[in-house]
Amino acid sequence: MSSELKMPDCMRLLPEETMSVMRRLEWYARKRMVGTLSGRHSSPDKGFSVEFAEHREYTPGDDPKNLDWRVMGKSDRHVIRQYIEETNLRAVLAVDVSTSMDYTGAFATTINGKALSKLEYAKYFAAALSYLFVKQGDGAGLVTFDKEVKTFVRSGSRPSQVRRILEELHAAEAGADTKVAQVLHNVAERIPRRGLVILISDLFDDPKSILEALHHFDFRQHELVVVHLLAEEELTFPFKSFQRFKDLEGIEQMLRIDPQAVRAAYLERLRDFIKQIDSACGRMRADYLAINTKAPLRDSILRYLAGRK
Repeated sequence: MSSELKMPDCMRLLPEETMSVMRRLEWYARKRMVGTLSGRHSSPDKGFSVEFAEHREYTPGDDPKNLDWRVMGKSDRHVIRQYIEETNLRAVLAVDVSTSMDYTGAFATTINGKALSKLEYAKYFAAALSYLFVKQGDGAGLVTFDKEVKTFVRSGSRPSQVRRILEELHAAEAGADTKVAQVLHNVAERIPRRGLVILISDLFDDPKSILEALHHFDFRQHELVVVHLLAEEELTFPFKSFQRFKDLEGIEQMLRIDPQAVRAAYLERLRDFIKQIDSACGRMRADYLAINTKAPLRDSILRYLAGRK
């Protein structure tokens, strides 16, 4: 009997081609985080780190070694130099597992010879980022949702947290129709402290409702990243002859359409929708990452993290 242990199926969400990239990358938060550990991210609290924040008047009991002697020499004021504390980051990966995410298309990229649906692409993307966060000592959590929250794993930074997230991602299956906006309001309220929220979805919902939900995260002072996954066919609508289209969200059972008659209107509405989401993210200082699922996963991760730097 072979003594070699079989790799758990969930670990296949971290293929070597992804791991080789993630091992040498890091993530730095842009907004100040609230945490309990000393780390690499700015905190809203004042401490005695390396990044100067402000002066405050000296009060009895303060450590004299923190007095700013230069200010005292110029103005005869007794002031303390305060610095920005560093803290750990708590990230939550919110993955859309609704029916529309089950679409693959003819141009989808492959991993180990298998073409990836939008849902599978989202799983690999979330798995890679959860590994990155935990590797650098930060926390990672997971939410999966369709019209309701299906899974909620609170952020954790122990090495075992990656395995737990991978198990949940591996078990996730495409479910009901999407209620992105409704669920995101719920998620925003359930994340207890200021942190990082990464939404991975095709965003098939009412644009106005989605924008309101994204603003909820901004109101709660979370840093937000929107990863918008779409297949090549959804982006270019390359169909030519009459087609029968199945509505994955279940509103219509089957639609028979002349693609050439609707292509221009469809593409215009799609461009307008993407522009609305992108512009709203810009106003909130949130990242908007549009990904075509024909792009290799490794390339998408590298392109985004290199752009953040």
